[in-house]
Order: sequence, then structure tokens, then C-alpha cells
Amino acid sequence: MQIEKIPENTVTEKSYSRTDWQGGYESLPQEYDYGIDDIEGQIPRGLQGTLFRNGPGLLDVNGQRIHHPFDGDGMISRITFSDGRAHFRNRFVRTTGYIEEQKAGKILYRGVFGTQKPGGWLANIFDFKLKNIANTNVIYWGNKLLALWEATEPHRLDPYTLETLGKEYFNSVLSEGDAFSAHPRLDPNSHQDGGAPCLVNFSIKPGTSTTITIFELNIAGEIVRKYAHIVPGFCFIHDFVITPNYCIFFQNPVRFNPIPFALGMRSAGECIKFQPQQPTRIIVIPRIPQSGQTGIKILETQAGFVFHHVNAFEVEKEIFIDSICYESLPEVEPKSDFRQVDFAAGSPGQIWRFHLNLQNQTVQRELIESRCCEFPSIHPENVGRPYRYLYIGASHAETGNAPLQVILKIDLESGKKQLWSAAPRGFVGEPIFVPRPDAKQEDDGWILTLVYDAAHHRSDVVILDASDLQKGAIAKLHLKHHIPYGLHGSFTSGVFAATGADQVAEGNEAE
Repeated sequence: MQIEKIPENTVTEKSYSRTDWQGGYESLPQEYDYGIDDIEGQIPRGLQGTLFRNGPGLLDVNGQRIHHPFDGDGMISRITFSDGRAHFRNRFVRTTGYIEEQKAGKILYRGVFGTQKPGGWLANIFDFKLKNIANTNVIYWGNKLLALWEATEPHRLDPYTLETLGKEYFNSVLSEGDAFSAHPRLDPNSHQDGGAPCLVNFSIKPGTSTTITIFELNIAGEIVRKYAHIVPGFCFIHDFVITPNYCIFFQNPVRFNPIPFALGMRSAGECIKFQPQQPTRIIVIPRIPQSGQTGIKILETQAGFVFHHVNAFEVEKEIFIDSICYESLPEVEPKSDFRQVDFAAGSPGQIWRFHLNLQNQTVQRELIESRCCEFPSIHPENVGRPYRYLYIGASHAETGNAPLQVILKIDLESGKKQLWSAAPRGFVGEPIFVPRPDAKQEDDGWILTLVYDAAHHRSDVVILDASDLQKGAIAKLHLKHHIPYGLHGSFTSGVFAATGADQVAEGNEAE
């Protein structure tokens, strides 16, 4: 593949310091509401709508550190763009656990990824109650803003104020405590809905056998299809992909031993161990429900671990899936400190293409990108369809494992790649592709990403031209503070902020 030159901050030595990177993992207990007036460059006039982001806003409770950022309380950030101006607001999701712990001033709940209540194993033994932290994703669908955490039901928020309105059960289709994944996929042209868009999501109920439940929601936000399937073995699944005809899951080869968790000695996440001698299983489920297990196919491939997928598509009777794969699960160790992680000792996530032949039950693999990378994004109209361009956070260096400091664009047709780098003191989050109004080309749009600037201990909202990253940043919106490293988010054309001068700061106009 061809790689175009890095347009900003060319770095030849190690591109980061761990001290700089650690600054992005400080808590942000404050909640803000202001127009963004410190802007480099120009906000495009055509960029109208709202970027929502979710992630752990608190990495401690009154000074008591949590063990892993995935256990942190969810904080929603909202950046609204309107007429060349921008407005920022953030607010914590008022989950029951968040309210109780803030009132008590201490940790009251065990976390999935290692956080324990103070007092050792005696304080945690046989305590299976987990806090719904609502910290993984945030979507706007069916006129509802939903904060998602995959272990249980969503929280509904007011898109203007970010006030927590309560839990969402979709007209009682979900029951209290039912899971609803944090990784829904938007089908832009659902066959079963006459070509209308459809949101597809899932839940996992693991055990010696695992129940996978699939939900499909219409544009009104109603669950119009729900079907469950049982597959053999324990499933630890964070993401999935869709095509017009299938939902596809990667069953990572792991084993779960619940005994240390039950005895209060370890968290649930610390009881999951990777099994390199076992294959990764690819579960292909038809989206048109069929009686029993008819139609489900399970194919096997080389052992590896997948958190996130890029996309999937069908060509005749074959399926192609692009995924970020690791050699093994990056396990959470007891008494470890995630701030002291040794990046060089870990294996990088890399993009692999899996070619499934359902008739012959075969899987072929091809490496697409060897550079360390995570958090992929594509044009929303190409979800589940053949596509040409992908965008992803990546390391500055071509080899090895390192923090994400680069936005990487890959042209899957020509093999050409482009990079925009925030190194040496910037660290990027998930890129979000926003199509330009009336765009004619797949890459005609903008990339939005949050970048932690260690030099100023603040975060920037960076706008890039998706068709040409070599132009550098179109605009950098300097926030008044940092935002702790987040997980996922989404963009909607809805403008959820007042447009008066007191609410949305003036920005520079761009055509």
C-alpha cells in the first residue's frame, strides 16, 4: 500500500511519553455548558448537527481509584454545530449507582473490570450486584437519546440538557435488568422495512451455552423484531456486524471461571482467560427469523480476539468481514495499574479481512493493516454493504503497540493510505465520519475526533477533510478543559442547543 506523508508534527523518535498519555485518564467531575470561542481555523458552514460522545468521566470516587477505566461512571459530551458556531455541554448519566456513590463519597459497587468495594474479599464475597455505569456509547434514534452499557438496559437522556430521564424499556419489550448492547448497527436500507433505515442491536446471556438475542428497531424507535438463538459455549462478545441478510458474531476463545468472582477475590473480567489452543468461532445468524436453529452457521478460524469490527458485506453467497484482531485478549490483572501499562509488551490490534464461504464452510484471512489501530468508522450509508474507505485511530509508528495518535484513512480499492498525526503530545479518540450535504463521493465529508492535548491538559474537537487528510485540520476547537479518554459516540443532524449568541459562540465561516 502507498502511504502519503504525515502532514503535521512529523516525529522520528518515540512519538509519545507515558506521562503525557496518563493525563487523559484524570477524572473530570465538573459539568460545563458554554459556547466554544477558542477556535483555530474555520468550522464548515455545511457541518450542521450534534456530536455525542460517551466514556468514563470519573476514574475515582472521592479519591478512591477504580481499577480499570471501563468501570468509570458514564459522562456524555455534546458538541453542537450550527451556522459556523459550536457549543459544548457535558453531564454525567444519573444512574442509581452514580447517585448513591456520590452521596456516600465512596465506592459501593463492584466493577466488571476489577474494581472492588473497600474491605477485601470479605466485603465482596457473594455480591453479584453490578452498577449500571452507562459509559460505553450514546445514540440518537427514534427521537430518543440513549446512553448504552451492554450489560443491562439503556438510560434515556434529554438531548438538549443531557438530563437523565430514566431507563428505557422500549414499550416493555425489555424487562428490568435485560441487556441491550452498546454496539448497535444502523442498516441504511432494510429489506424488511421497505427500504427504510433500521437499527439492529443484540444482547448476550452467557453461560455454558449462550443466548444471543437480536433486536431490530424501526425509525420510530420501536422494537419491531426480536429473536433469540442459543449457541454452544461461553460468549464474550462486545461488537457484531450486519449485512442485509445476516447478523455475524465472533465467539472469542475464552474461558470463564466464576469461583474467584463469587468468593469476592476477583472481578468478573479478571476471571476471563484467553484459550489460544481453541479456535475463534464465527456465528452467522439469518436476519429473517427461522424456526429453531435452522439457518445458523458456525465457522471456525485461527484463534484471536476481536473487540471491534469495521464492516461486513455480501458478494453473491459469500461474506466478507473486516475486523480489528489481537493475538490474544489483553487480560486485566489484579493489583495492576492501568496508568502504568507497558505498551511495548502488548500486541497491537490489526485489521484483518475474513472471507466466509457459507456453502463450503470455509474461512480465509487476509491482513489489511498491520499498524496498531482501533475504533473504526465508515460512511453510514455503507454499513453492511461493499465500501471503499475506512477511518480509524492508529499509532504514529508503523510497527509495535502504542497509544492512538493518528487518524488513518485506508482506500481499500487502491491500497492508498493517508495519515493525520497529533503526535508527539496529542492522543486521538474514535473518528466519526459525517457526510457532506449532497455529497457525490463516498469520502466527501468530515472526520470529527476528540484529541487530548497533553501540552495544555485540554481536549480539542478536531475537524478533518475526509477526502484529503493531507490538508491538516480544517478547525481545532479548544475546549476549556480535558475530556477523559472516551469510548464511543455518534453524530446526528439534530441541532440540540440554543442558537443565540449567549449559547453558541461565534466561529469563523467556511464554505
